Amino acid sequence: MSNHLKDQTSPYLLQHAENPVEWYPWCAEAFRKAKEKDLPIFLSIGYSTCHWCHVMAHESFEDPEIAHILNKYFVSIKVDKEERPDIDTIYMAVCQAFTGSGGWPTSIFMTAEQKPFYAGTYFPKTAKYGLVGLKDLLLLIHHKWENERETLLRSADEITDALNRYSVSASQADRTLTDRALQWYKENFDAPFGGFGAAPKFPAPHNLLFLLQQYEKHGDREALKMVEKTLQQMYAGGLFDHIGYGFCRYSTDRYYLVPHFEKMLYDNALLILAYCKAYTLTARSFYRNVAEKTAQYIFREMTGPDGGFYSAQDADSEGEEGKYYVFAPEEVKAVLGISQGTAFCQRFAITQVGNFEGKSIPNLLHVKDLEKDAFDTCLPIFREYRRKRTCLHTDDKILTAWNSLMIAALCALYRCSQNTSYLEAAKRAQACIESKLCDGDTLYTSFRNGKRGERGFLDTYASYIFALLSLYEATLMQEFLDRATVLTKRTIQQYQDVEQGGFYLYGLENEKLLFRPKECYDGAIPSGNSWMAYDLVRLHYLLPQKNLEAFVKKQLGYMAGAAKDYPAGFAMFLIALSDYLEPPALVTVVPKAEDLHMLPFWMASDTIVRVLDKPSEAYKPLNGETTVFVCRNHACLPPMTLPQFKEVCKTHAQ
Repeated sequence: MSNHLKDQTSPYLLQHAENPVEWYPWCAEAFRKAKEKDLPIFLSIGYSTCHWCHVMAHESFEDPEIAHILNKYFVSIKVDKEERPDIDTIYMAVCQAFTGSGGWPTSIFMTAEQKPFYAGTYFPKTAKYGLVGLKDLLLLIHHKWENERETLLRSADEITDALNRYSVSASQADRTLTDRALQWYKENFDAPFGGFGAAPKFPAPHNLLFLLQQYEKHGDREALKMVEKTLQQMYAGGLFDHIGYGFCRYSTDRYYLVPHFEKMLYDNALLILAYCKAYTLTARSFYRNVAEKTAQYIFREMTGPDGGFYSAQDADSEGEEGKYYVFAPEEVKAVLGISQGTAFCQRFAITQVGNFEGKSIPNLLHVKDLEKDAFDTCLPIFREYRRKRTCLHTDDKILTAWNSLMIAALCALYRCSQNTSYLEAAKRAQACIESKLCDGDTLYTSFRNGKRGERGFLDTYASYIFALLSLYEATLMQEFLDRATVLTKRTIQQYQDVEQGGFYLYGLENEKLLFRPKECYDGAIPSGNSWMAYDLVRLHYLLPQKNLEAFVKKQLGYMAGAAKDYPAGFAMFLIALSDYLEPPALVTVVPKAEDLHMLPFWMASDTIVRVLDKPSEAYKPLNGETTVFVCRNHACLPPMTLPQFKEVCKTHAQ
């Protein structure tokens, strides 16, 4: 049998297309049916590589008994959170309001008017783990819908009113926010094992980028030490896939040994940025090597034929979490031979006892020299064995926002390696976005099987502008800066809250939902409002004639209000704020075209480069040569030719 999901393109929705549950996608038909039949709606939100989504699907949504109850007493809707972050954000806020926490799968009960009256996450079919069983819950809600509906509707109105009333007041955007955040990181740093706070530990590379910025600006060696320990520990543990490369989503323990095995494009993109920044500031080749290994994984397993990057790989294989990633010594020796296999097991801590359900997650936590790659020749053989041993689901939809982060990451890797293949891959992905996910200055969230998804949301635009600015910084090609400018104007028109400040998650042309949220907090990925703060500050310096400073000040003030109680949760915004309060060096170039390509390699990462297409009264070339004008801390150096500038860059780096 099949339901109303069979014609969808989302891999997550298609995973449920054969369920006995009569699922609908989010659509007018589902809400119309609920209204006509006077039924409540059961909304289930998840994503295709989510372990507990799989568990709930197998236990309940494939079960005829549960399906019968849902089909008789509810209208059931499935949503892919990655394609509809607007719906996900709204109902995750609902779930957190009802339960104090959130997660996926998100389970919402609501009226045909989209007003929620009960929420939770994973429910087992029958009661266990201290959780109510889904069967009992469905029957209880049906009973209350029939007999105590006024109570449910009152609850729905109360939660809807509360969410609509929530607002943020602008505050003072000053250095105290960065200082307080820095202090929080120092107080919550796990010195023996890296990272911050207790398990589970998410990579949150934007936090590390903020700390690296503080080291770069102020020489805070403690900040650098925290980052280096964390980057080394994340790589050494099972969070990093030592066979196929790339990072998993988070660590379930404080040691970074046992990960939640799914791999997300956004994590790997942001981690490449963090490792590249660490390499730039320390010159330790180890960090660049980890970034390059991660890029190898992306190119080998997560890149489509048109250059776009896939979204994620699953934690589960054949219904078992982590099965793809764990090994026993016997199978290693069977593949590599006794001698080489034994040495391989010793290197990667693959033991008879194991470290995960009787098997071993390869790791280097016991190794002192992380820079030694003694088994490079073995890895392709073992990688191929693993690939054939069991399959791994890949979510192959192309998300504009996540692709944008990988474009930025590859630009950073190009700048610190001078390997043009990274820049070419970034350009190819950007061309894929332009051809498949753009219509003029309108962006779309996703692309799969020849179909575009919804109109873009704030993070779609903010992330793509970030990618375009990264391409400009890597190439100094005006076309990328021009495109970023056009899309920034579009974002301001469509998403800005003119009265209160900040940007709404969905724009004037998107579907109108229960309320219009603004995402500010930086979770696994920086929020759209944090990215916009960064983008606006960058553009303000690059294009002073565009008069962006009023927008910059308004955005920074709004975000300061959002961050005032817990600034450490807004790291990407703090990076933008720090650059506004303490501007990077501003380099203005009057170039000869043939000289431009080398300039990005010489620039420090805290540098803004403006390229003039023709000389002006203030910026005149010396003897017809490429001439560079450098200003920092409200003072400017004398104009210099390219060879002179190169020497200044060398001195600065030292």
